[in-house]
Amino acid sequence: MASVTHLDSLDDPRLDVFARLTDHQLRARLESARGVLVAETRLVVEVALDSGVAPLSFLVDERHLDACSDLLGRAGDDVPAFVLPHDQMGRLTGYRVTRGLLCAMGRPPARDVGEVVRDARRVAVVEDLVDVTNVGALFRSAAALGADAVVLSPRCADPYVRRAVRTSMGTVFTVPWARAAEGEWPRGTLELLRREGFACYAMALEPDAVPLDDPSLLVAEKRALLFGSEGYGLSRAALDACDRSVIIPMAHGVDSLNVAASSAVAFWQLFR
Repeated sequence: MASVTHLDSLDDPRLDVFARLTDHQLRARLESARGVLVAETRLVVEVALDSGVAPLSFLVDERHLDACSDLLGRAGDDVPAFVLPHDQMGRLTGYRVTRGLLCAMGRPPARDVGEVVRDARRVAVVEDLVDVTNVGALFRSAAALGADAVVLSPRCADPYVRRAVRTSMGTVFTVPWARAAEGEWPRGTLELLRREGFACYAMALEPDAVPLDDPSLLVAEKRALLFGSEGYGLSRAALDACDRSVIIPMAHGVDSLNVAASSAVAFWQLFR
């Protein structure tokens, strides 16, 4: 079981990983060869542990210590569990956000695109999303609505950033994902998908785009859906590398949906 230590305030340097380090600093943290991520709430920590992510340290609201004892029991006695008074814990990020539990964990090893799509039939491909909340929401929809894997462009936001992990409800640990190599994006990456038998559909407002419910989209047994950035959507190079463009028909003069919403609609139609 994790070794429990009671602290009085957030000023203790052992809590830097939870309170004072940026996401960039966590990725480069020397304590782990692969960097560190922070998971918040019992549900997310439990999903991460079930997925084999290694805990490095816990931070627990004293009011929740007994309720978290089973999770602490899944760690070795070399893993510290720091306990803070409720008022100090509330100063960190807010009681309603953390639900009284955080866990610093070693980042899982990176995987390559070929590995995560090899046995997949439904793949979400994401280009240059910069909002980590959108990334987390897309992962949650992908997990819920039938995606077997997610492929990210080289400049897409990090799914292991704290907010993305929380928004995804831990699905960043359960849906296989990989980041495309800089020199392979986008043409090389989409050619790899085609070699694996995927039809590549761009979610984009192109003149020749077909509606999402077009029956011809279901002909391909293996489907990859591409989603672009919040600002300009998919790049011209990515669009040109796709087989077809697809739109969600809109009403009341609305031209498009936020990527978190549009991905959920598209997954429901083409991945279920």
